[in-house]
Amino acid sequence: MAKKDKKDKKKGAAAVVATLQRQQANALVAYLNYKKYHWLSYGPLFRDIHLMLDEQATQVYVTIDEFAERAIMIGGAPLGDPADYLPNASVKPSQGSLSLDEMIAEARKTLDVIIEEMHADADVATEAGDIGTADLYTRLVQTHQKNRWFLNEILKKKDGLTS
Repeated sequence: MAKKDKKDKKKGAAAVVATLQRQQANALVAYLNYKKYHWLSYGPLFRDIHLMLDEQATQVYVTIDEFAERAIMIGGAPLGDPADYLPNASVKPSQGSLSLDEMIAEARKTLDVIIEEMHADADVATEAGDIGTADLYTRLVQTHQKNRWFLNEILKKKDGLTS
C-alpha cells in the first residue's frame, strides 16, 4: 500500500472514531435527559409516557457501549473520562423545570440532532470504507426515528394532555 493510501486510511479512521466519540457522548446525555423526563412525567397520560420514556432511555443507554466498543474495534479509543462527555456531545443536557409538553418536545429535538448526525456519520464511515460503523449508524437511526415518531404523536394533537 502506498504511503498516501495509508495516510488517507488513518485520516478516515480518525474521522470515524471522532463520530463514534460524539455519539457516545450524545447517548449518555440523551440517556440522562430521558431519565429526567421519566422521573418527572405527570398527568393523565402519566403511566404510558413514564414507561415510554424509560424504554427509550434503556434503548439509548445500550448504545453507549456499542459506540465505545466500535471505536476500539477500528483502532481508536472511546471516551473514558466522565469530564470528556459534555464537551464532546452535541446534544444539550436538559436544564430546569419543564412542563411535560416541554420535556417531550426537548426529547424530540434531541432525537432530531442525533438522527441528522447519524445520517452524516454513516456517510463519513462509508467514505472511510468502514461499512461496520456505517451499518451501526443505519441500524440505530431506525430506532431513533421510531422513538421520534412516538414523541411526535404525543405532541401532535395539542389537546392539553401534556401541557
